Parts: sequence; structure tokens; C-alpha cells
Amino acid sequence: MLHRLAARPLLGLVPAALLLLAACAPAPIYKPSAMTVAAAPNMVAQDPQHYANADVIWGGRVVEVHNFPDHSEVEILAYPLDSSQRPKVDGHGGWGRFIAVTPGYVESFDMPAGTLITLSGRIVGSRNGNVGQANYVFPTVSVSQSHVWTAAEMESGHSNVSFGIGVGVVH
Repeated sequence: MLHRLAARPLLGLVPAALLLLAACAPAPIYKPSAMTVAAAPNMVAQDPQHYANADVIWGGRVVEVHNFPDHSEVEILAYPLDSSQRPKVDGHGGWGRFIAVTPGYVESFDMPAGTLITLSGRIVGSRNGNVGQANYVFPTVSVSQSHVWTAAEMESGHSNVSFGIGVGVVH
């Protein structure tokens, strides 16, 4: 009987601990609009007309930057986003590629290949191109906002606490 009474106060701590861990995760940076669709770039590439003028919140790794006289185009390999809209690159395959079009000049030195980015924008069409020797359809997004993630931001909100049975090694 005493054992059961001692365990009761601990039961109340479990929900509080879970809420505390959830509070550590940063809030999403972009609020979806009524026009925001939850389709991945590879889905949009299959039927671009169906998604014309839809808003998206996408993210991933920068592949390369191309600058033109009045705008820049950033090719991005898309990944799913976590609850804070950070690209989830570990253990996830890419969701296809897309072209982010932004007015003005994007300094490729500030956004080298591999940089993690999340953006919000509107699908304005698609473009045929190549990835290596393969033909590819790139959805094109007119960017309204973008955020380049730092290593510290990618780590913030990731708890170092885990539950389980067994042996763990931390590097």
C-alpha cells in the first residue's frame, strides 16, 4: 500500500515533464494562409496546374544559387519540416527539388550549397530542367519570406532527454 501511495505523486509529474519538453521547441516561423497547401514539391511537379497560385511553406537544402539582372533563383532540395518548420534532413529522403525566385540579388557566399532554409511563397508555375542527365520538372515559387537556419537554431528545442531501456552512448 505504501508503494502505491509513493508512486502517485510521480504520476502527476509525467504530464508536467512532457509539457515542459514540448515548450522547449521553437514556434513555427510562418503562419499558413487559407491558400496554403500541404503538398510536397514532388507532388506539385506531377500536376503543376492543379497547384497554380497556391501558397506553400517549404524548406530544405540549397543546391545552388543563380543571379540574374532583376532576380535570383535558388534551387532547393526539399525536406519535410518539423513542428518549428525546420527541415528534417536526418533519416528523411528528399521531397523533390524546387526553384525559389526572389527579387534582387542573393549572395551565393551567404547561401552556399548545403545551407538549410525555410520559406513561404506562392507557386507561380514550373520549369523543365535537368538533375544531372535526368529530365526534371521544378515547381517555381515566388518567395515572400525566407529564413536561413543556423546550426544553433537547428539544435535549439531538441531535448537531450530520452526515455527507454538499454544502453546509450552520447558522442
